[in-house]
Amino acid sequence: MKQILLVFLGGGFGSVLRYIIGKYLNSAENGMPYGTFAANIIGSLLIGVILGLAAKNDTLSQNQTLLLATGFCGGFTTFSTFAYENHVFLKSGDFTSFAVYTIASFVIGFLAVFAGMYLVK
Repeated sequence: MKQILLVFLGGGFGSVLRYIIGKYLNSAENGMPYGTFAANIIGSLLIGVILGLAAKNDTLSQNQTLLLATGFCGGFTTFSTFAYENHVFLKSGDFTSFAVYTIASFVIGFLAVFAGMYLVK
């Protein structure tokens, strides 16, 4: 039960922070989801750091890892919003934004995880 509560609390904080970032960074003028992109990249970097620390000499406990990686990063990053925003690009015929957003999210997201793990190495 304690582990479920830790994931719940971390996820709540992560989700609220993602909402705030999206509220201020998503562009209504050109429809670019800068807030979602920023949250996903920052979350990818953070999960790399967190899991890197957890793997390095057991720096983080299992409960700390659940709170931060599964909870906070899981709530902070969002695949469902990313998928919906891509749907909007496709529906509007904006194939360039769709391609740039999708490719940049995957490539930079993976690089951010690797960078986070490298930073704590």
